[in-house]
Amino acid sequence: MVKIDPSEVTPKHLYLSRRQFIGSTTALAAGALALAACKGNLPAVEPVTTPGASTATVVPASTPSASGATDELGDPLTSFQDITHYNNYYEFSTKKSAVADLAADFPISPWTIEVSGLVKDPKSYTPDDLQKFEPEERIYRLRCVEGWSMIIPWIGFPLHKLLKDVQPTSEATYVQFTTIYDPKNMPSQNSNLLEWPYVEGLRMDEAMHDLTLMVTGLYGQDLPKQDGAPIRLVVPWKYGFKGIKAIVKIELVDYQPISTWMLAASNEYGFYANVNPEVDHPRWSQATERRIGEVGRRRTLMFNGYEEEVASLYTGMDLEVNY
Repeated sequence: MVKIDPSEVTPKHLYLSRRQFIGSTTALAAGALALAACKGNLPAVEPVTTPGASTATVVPASTPSASGATDELGDPLTSFQDITHYNNYYEFSTKKSAVADLAADFPISPWTIEVSGLVKDPKSYTPDDLQKFEPEERIYRLRCVEGWSMIIPWIGFPLHKLLKDVQPTSEATYVQFTTIYDPKNMPSQNSNLLEWPYVEGLRMDEAMHDLTLMVTGLYGQDLPKQDGAPIRLVVPWKYGFKGIKAIVKIELVDYQPISTWMLAASNEYGFYANVNPEVDHPRWSQATERRIGEVGRRRTLMFNGYEEEVASLYTGMDLEVNY
């Protein structure tokens, strides 16, 4: 496997033009935990319509806008340029700056997401079908296990809405996600860099938590291909490698899935991947992080700052061994 270098150079471009979304916002679903999840700063926006025939996402001439300029802690959003040109996506390249160009012609239409396993009503969805779950904007922090972080205005919907739609059975205890296997268009899938296709998993209560997001866009537009189009997972209290991209299969199972990074290096990557600054990676500290667009390092927050919302999921667990 390729060793991760946590000391990459911070990009120099810091400019970010911000303006508010034009148009009204929609209320979050009744009873949802969204506002609590981001301590009052999870603004909803009008549902985003994804065209049936998706095309390559190109960085626009002007910076796209989000409904907020900061996260709930007051930290500014990461620029669209950085979010779309500083990408971990090993199916294309291990070089972050190369992914956007390599993914430019990646075909994302037609696309189908199969949801099956221990469910009463297995279904297949197209990106258009997913619009019924009414995407909303959520500003989340993203913390990479390599020691860098971003603040991203995602567009998506809670995973629990999708799971409830297929009616999980009582036997379902975990959710397994699989990315597309397309070595013709994903060059690194022709190598033995990792075991392909990429696989990730969540415990059922983690998957059903309102913070867990199925993402279809960012900065008010369709999700760029280099960021995981047409649909990816975001679990903001976990390290970024849990956020599997280009999902084609979701299976509800009664066993703990073996994720790709567990298979590649079980001594370094565990199933849970919860952000815990007190537990070092075997090869570097996790106590601090480098926010992309900033100079210097900042202290890493427990559960990436979402401790109040998710710590109860792990009551009684030894978080030092469940890295």
